[in-house]
Amino acid sequence: MSRVAAIDCGTNSIRLLIADASPETLERDATGPLTDVVREMRVVRLGQGVDATGELAPEALERTFAAARDYAELIKEHGAGRIRFAATSATRDASNRQVFVDGIRELLGVQPEVISGDEEAALSFAGASSVLPAMGNDPILVVDLGGGSTEFVLGDSRGVIAARSVDVGCVRLTERHLRSDPPSAAQIAAAEADVDAALDLAAQTVPLDRATAVVGVAGSITTITAHALGLSEYQPNRIHGASLDLETITDACTSLLEMTRDERAALPFMHPGRVDVIGAGALVWRRILGRLASISNGFIREAVASEHDILDGIALSIRDGQ
Repeated sequence: MSRVAAIDCGTNSIRLLIADASPETLERDATGPLTDVVREMRVVRLGQGVDATGELAPEALERTFAAARDYAELIKEHGAGRIRFAATSATRDASNRQVFVDGIRELLGVQPEVISGDEEAALSFAGASSVLPAMGNDPILVVDLGGGSTEFVLGDSRGVIAARSVDVGCVRLTERHLRSDPPSAAQIAAAEADVDAALDLAAQTVPLDRATAVVGVAGSITTITAHALGLSEYQPNRIHGASLDLETITDACTSLLEMTRDERAALPFMHPGRVDVIGAGALVWRRILGRLASISNGFIREAVASEHDILDGIALSIRDGQ
């Protein structure tokens, strides 16, 4: 039995997956999903202020180190033999990232990897596709909507066709534009202009019009899905694999964007760490789906939500010796 520990440290949250893969599983299905032992998430907002200052704030580092300290205990308790720690957008952008790297190495005994946007995209696709029904040669677009960046990955059963990471995310756009409660029309228009520019940039690398289906991953999209489903609590088993028409998703996005923070906080499925940034996440997802519907001439009419994403991709990469 091979037990691995994967850590995904993003702009808003840090997550841990400890998982098992037996030799029999590897021989039978080299790309199949792992068996979860522990799956944890903490909202630490590592990217607090990075868009404006270019640096990781001392209090954000301390929150992240505290979570990493707890994760180190869980990894030891559950006997994971191999660990991979991947840091993404906020750490890529920070001039003082070495403070973060040194602190994580001291706590966990491994060198944290500040991965590129392209590698983040590939890992997201690997994680999402590992639990989807068998894919053929029809390209699927995986969208990973994070705190600091969003990844667009087009791929099929043979792997990634094209990928691009762009600097729009729920934390970045909240800090940059959506400052009032609820945001003003002018703030929303400014944020939408940033998303449109990012979509233009992504389309230079990723042929978005070739997508025959779209899968959305990460906390903003799963939370929007919970709202669209009208859940009375956060239920991963209801959210994972949920396929909803674009009108339903768009209505849910608009609803979240127009709510006050107090109204969002009162939603029974809402994680406290997402209350202040879910409006921006909803704006990004709404704009992406609108673009996809337009360029596909109506062929893209629904989107699927997945609870499996880059965290699973990191675990799979350890298992497969990458």
